[in-house]
Amino acid sequence: MKSNALADIHGRSFITPRPWSEAEFDELLLKDSTFLISGENSFLLGMLTDYEAEILTLAVDPMKRRLGIAKKMLDEFEDRCLEKKINKIILEVAKDNNPALKLYESCNFEITGKRRDYYSSPEGIKIDAIIMTKSI
Repeated sequence: MKSNALADIHGRSFITPRPWSEAEFDELLLKDSTFLISGENSFLLGMLTDYEAEILTLAVDPMKRRLGIAKKMLDEFEDRCLEKKINKIILEVAKDNNPALKLYESCNFEITGKRRDYYSSPEGIKIDAIIMTKSI
């Protein structure tokens, strides 16, 4: 999937935090540590280190939500981590993103911290990020 398609899906999926640009996706995709799991109108972008993985963003077109697509991509991400002997996954999610919080909790992610005022809404309202972790 090319960066313009990623930016399009991300733009339809997010208001807060702001959607990422095509240039931002281009920059991320150039890094060796970044990898992409993509499907029709959906993707998960992650980054691997020697000992842990981070989910940078997961986006599913709003018209395709609640069909198990995000869970399937999370499962594939976890499988890839295990193949690389990585046993910890971390992510950040906006405190007010209840559907995402429920998804991650249903996939056994645990809340391990908070970043105060990490995100900004389009109106300039600050929103905390919830840090979630899963040991695999």
